[in-house]
Amino acid sequence: MKPRNPRLARLLRLLVSAAVAATALVPLSASPAVADPVVCVLSCDTRDPSLAQQESFPVPARQINGRRLELHVSDPDDMAWASIDEGVTGDSVWLDRSWDGGVSWEPLLGRASIPGTWTGTRTLMYNITDPRGHRRGWIRACGDAGAVGCTDWVYSTVCDVLCDGADPGQAAGDAEPVPPATLFGRTIRLHMDQKNSMAWGSIENGGPGDEIWLDRSWDGGTSWPGGSSLGRAAVPGGAGSTRTPMFATRDPRGLMYGGAVRACGREAAHQEGSCTAWARPAPSRPLAAADALMWSYDPYDGWWRSSWWNSAVTLTTLIDTARRTGSHAYDWIIARTFDRNRGVFAAGERGTDPIEGHFISRAVDDAAWWGVAWLTAYDYTGDRRYLDEAVTIAEYVHGHWDTGSCGGGVWWDREHTYKNAVTSGLHLYLTASLHQRIAGDSLWGQRATTAGQWYLSSGLINQAGLVNDGLTADCRNNGQTVWSYNQGLAIGGLLKIWENTGDAGFLDTARRLADAAVAGPQLTRDGVLTESCDVGQGVCDDNQKQFKGIFMRHFGALTRATGSAAYRQFVQRQSDSVWSADRDPLNRLGQRWAGTLPNPADWRTQAGALGAITAAQD
Repeated sequence: MKPRNPRLARLLRLLVSAAVAATALVPLSASPAVADPVVCVLSCDTRDPSLAQQESFPVPARQINGRRLELHVSDPDDMAWASIDEGVTGDSVWLDRSWDGGVSWEPLLGRASIPGTWTGTRTLMYNITDPRGHRRGWIRACGDAGAVGCTDWVYSTVCDVLCDGADPGQAAGDAEPVPPATLFGRTIRLHMDQKNSMAWGSIENGGPGDEIWLDRSWDGGTSWPGGSSLGRAAVPGGAGSTRTPMFATRDPRGLMYGGAVRACGREAAHQEGSCTAWARPAPSRPLAAADALMWSYDPYDGWWRSSWWNSAVTLTTLIDTARRTGSHAYDWIIARTFDRNRGVFAAGERGTDPIEGHFISRAVDDAAWWGVAWLTAYDYTGDRRYLDEAVTIAEYVHGHWDTGSCGGGVWWDREHTYKNAVTSGLHLYLTASLHQRIAGDSLWGQRATTAGQWYLSSGLINQAGLVNDGLTADCRNNGQTVWSYNQGLAIGGLLKIWENTGDAGFLDTARRLADAAVAGPQLTRDGVLTESCDVGQGVCDDNQKQFKGIFMRHFGALTRATGSAAYRQFVQRQSDSVWSADRDPLNRLGQRWAGTLPNPADWRTQAGALGAITAAQD
């Protein structure tokens, strides 16, 4: 479609933007569905095609009475649009989008008609997948030019390292993540190529006509529209077994991670079937846990929904995982999270408090967690804007350093109501880390040394070498709960200052804090890191769910710096316990690393346990 002059080009854009379907045309066969709400992935439905990052034509064009119907796709946007050319006034074009493999669809998306004097038009762009809703979509272009016709559906096949339909003979390995199912003496197995995140099913001890297939779900096995009976195969005559082709469990192009599969079978003489449990592949401990964590990431808003500071810690953990595994699968979320969250948000949009820009709010510690995230992003990417952001945040945090109360330390909030360990520990870590990254710096180095000396004399560290939650109004240790993240931040900050100054006193104290955490029942039980809220019938709140992962990040850094075999053994013990006692077949990791009950699991517990797994990666 080519406009005859620039004025008409502008007119066309206006016409396309205004064109919305108002008819009840039903293209081809099957069932049109009621249109869903607007889908937002990287952008929202109805984006102008002129803004597309790329243009490709993944399916053949369709001819309708001499008109040319095409489906256009921009993979970097995960969006598509349709066009009709060589037509006449009144010809129309639209998109259909299906969430169940083409059984039903949202019809007439963006329907536009060719205006007078034109020979073609196009729709606006619509998203192909819906990661926020855990739905993988298909999309096609349709047109009406005296007859209705549609292109093929795009991306009916999922591709990762390998694509749907690959022969199991190509698998890099054969693991069985869940026990087999049985049915009338038949054995139904789920197989996985862990390295390439592919799966297939097999049936054994059967007879001719017995069947095997896979189901694939993008929402953890709750439903599987469009993913039923994949690769369905029957046992041939004279045989007792058969298998399906392989199918992918990740769709990186569509930003879909954490797909789950199960193997199902049917004995020929009966109608009922039997299935294995749902499972996800485990290419490695950290990558399996990261895939399950990414299942909860909101690519449109660029965070893990409902927890502001927890999202900062989670991003930090994922970057650490990338650095220590060499995987670049999630590099894109760093810039996405930064760009989508650097601005201003009203109270309730990202947290209880308003976010005032540059990740800053009245909660000083919340801002500091984002400072740590952007320091980590800078180390990984080398992109200066992340270091600049960390400096901006650190200046805000340091602005609440107050020698008029307790001789120093950082207030927890803008109202200066409490001096606690977490905020002072974050300040310690940020200042020392900035000194290491800014050439010729003396300012941040001096601030860090002053903060370290204050921390050692503040009373936050009790006689047992454990860090209590904060100070009383008269500047004494308040005796409140020993949380693992306070212990970890102190270890990490003091380690950084030792690296900067060479003063052995800081390293000695870091080791004393580490030894106290490992040896005492306040933080470790039977060799496994245990928060006080992990004990008995206790349940940790959303903040506490991530504390242990933060501790492991800093304890792991101390392990690498000292080369301590005892520390290394402790780190490995945490990873082993998480993997063997705290993981289900979908690679979901709970709050209690020893696997005791009750053991809730969500993205916060996932990020915390991933911290333990990542710390064990050499």
